[in-house]
Formats: sequence, structure tokens, C-alpha cells
Amino acid sequence: MNIKYFFLLLITFLLMSFTSQKDLGKKVDKEIKETFKVANYTYSSIIFPSEVYKELPSNFQTNNFFSIKDNNKIIGYIYKGKAPSKTDTFDYLVLLDKEQIVLKTKIMAYREDYGGEIGSKRWLQQFIGKKSSDDLRYGDNIVVISGATISVRSMTNSMNDFLKSLKILQSKKLL
Repeated sequence: MNIKYFFLLLITFLLMSFTSQKDLGKKVDKEIKETFKVANYTYSSIIFPSEVYKELPSNFQTNNFFSIKDNNKIIGYIYKGKAPSKTDTFDYLVLLDKEQIVLKTKIMAYREDYGGEIGSKRWLQQFIGKKSSDDLRYGDNIVVISGATISVRSMTNSMNDFLKSLKILQSKKLL
């Protein structure tokens, strides 16, 4: 009888994981449509030569940086990142225009009881307009949030690494 409940619990967990990934895709779709004002578009993963990934300070992979196209013309880019919080990680999304300037950042999944304030539109607005030449500094040009210190520092560091990665990719004429 206990094995039966174990398998039922396991199947439930797997189905919940699948649903959350599906919902995450819907959230990304919604953000793209709202930000780029497009109804029909495609996006595909951008794959760089393997030696380039070793030079990048962020966690660029073959499945987290995408070009967005409308009628086969690039209109922007998507970066899906993960950053550490106090005891877990959170997922975030960065939408860029075709010149690789940040149009929007969004926290897609935050898994902590505290620090979720970094998901507020007001706080995330400070990343809009940032480009590869920008340097983000916690407490200087990035506003601190009491009770979300670890997450704010983590998001700031992750965005800095992302912007440095863009700079490297641009210097290699890969974007």
C-alpha cells in the first residue's frame, strides 16, 4: 500500500513539474507579445562556437539565449537566466531589442519566502535601457531592498555577467 502512494506522489510531482514548464512558456510568450507588439513571431536558440562559452562570465548555454524574428527579420533577443537566492534559485527573463539594449526584465519564478520584492515592476525598471557597456553596482546605480539583500545582489551580479557576456559576443561579431 505504501508503494502505491509513493508512485502516486511521484507521478503527481512529475505532472506538476511539466505544468509549471508549460506555464513558464506561456509567460514568456505573453512577455514577447506585449514588449514587441507582435502577434506572430518565432524564436530560436542562438548557438555559439563551444570555445566562446568558456570565455563568457554568465551561464550562457545553447538553450537560454534566443533571437526573436518577425517575418524572418530579427526584432530582438531573449535571455532566460537563473540566479541564486538565499537557499534556492530564481528564474528571470531579459528581453533585448535588436541592438541588444534591455527592453524588459522579469522574474519568472521566485522560490523563497523572502526577497520576492525584486519581482516588482518598479524595481526591475532600473535595468531598462542597459547595454553591454554598462556597469551595475549594488547600492550605487542599483537600488537596494531591505529584506531582499541576497536576491538584489544576485540579480545585480547576474545582470552584470550577462551584460559582460553581450560585450564579448559583440566584440567577436557574433551578435
